[in-house]
Amino acid sequence: MTDSNLGYQIFRGVKYLTYALLSLNISLFLAEEIGSARFAIASGEDVVMGVQLFSATLDTLAWVILLLLFELETAVIPDDRLKGPLRFAIHGVRMLCTAAIVMAFLGYFGEWRTLMPSELLMGEACAGVSEGWSYMVKLDDFVLLTADNCGQFGADTRLVTGLDGVIASPAGLLEGQRLALVDVINSAAWILVVILLEIEVRLLTRWGGGSRPMARLANSLKVALYTTLVVAAIYWGFKGDFLDFWDAALWLFAFVFIELNVFEWQQEIRDQTDSAQEPV
Repeated sequence: MTDSNLGYQIFRGVKYLTYALLSLNISLFLAEEIGSARFAIASGEDVVMGVQLFSATLDTLAWVILLLLFELETAVIPDDRLKGPLRFAIHGVRMLCTAAIVMAFLGYFGEWRTLMPSELLMGEACAGVSEGWSYMVKLDDFVLLTADNCGQFGADTRLVTGLDGVIASPAGLLEGQRLALVDVINSAAWILVVILLEIEVRLLTRWGGGSRPMARLANSLKVALYTTLVVAAIYWGFKGDFLDFWDAALWLFAFVFIELNVFEWQQEIRDQTDSAQEPV
C-alpha cells in the first residue's frame, strides 16, 4: 500500500470514527435530558413536550442525519447517480432534518425565555420540600429539594417563575440563563453555516468564475460563524459542561471533513465543466 493510500485510509477512518462518536452523543443527550425532564414534568412545566425538553437530542439526531447526507452527496455517491428517486429521497430527508433543526432552535429559544423571568422567593425554601419542589444547579441540572439540602438557600434565593416549583441561587440561575443563551446562539450559527454550505454546493459551484466574489463573501461569513462556534465550545469547556463541549468540538472537527469534501467536489465539477468547454 502506497503512502498516499495509507494516508487516505487513515483520513477516512478518522472521519467515520468522528461520525460514530457524534451518533453516540444522541444517546448521551437523551439520557441527560430524560433526567432533567423528570423534574420539569413533575413540576408541571407548560412546554411543547419533545421539543423544548428534548431539544438537544432532537437537534443532534437531525444534525447527524444531515451530516451523513452531506457525506453521501459530496464523497460517496457519484454525481451521475444523484438523480431521479435517489435525489428526491435525499432531498426529502434533508427537508425533514431541516424542519427538526429549526424546531430544536425554537426549543432552545423557548428554554432560554423560560429561565428569564424570576422573583425573590418569599418565605423559607424548606417550605417547598413537602410540595415536591426542586432547585436548579445550572441548565438541565435539577435536584429534588429535601430537608437535607434546603437549608443552603438564603434570603436571596430566586423563584423561577417560568417553571412551577423550581428555585435557584442567583449564581445558579444566571449560569443557567447564560448556558441557555449560548445554546440559542450556537444553534443559530450552525443553521447559518449549513445555509451557506447549501448555497455554495447548489449555486456557487455551478456559476464558475462569476461566483468568486460571492464565494469570498460566503467564506468570510463562515469564518465568523465558525469563530462563534469555537467560542461557544470554549465557554462550555470552562463552565464544566463537558458533554456540550465534547459535542461542539466533535461537530467542528466533523465539519472540517465536510468542508474538504465540498472543496474536492467543487474541484471535480470545475474540471468536468472545463473539459466540456474544451474545443474538440
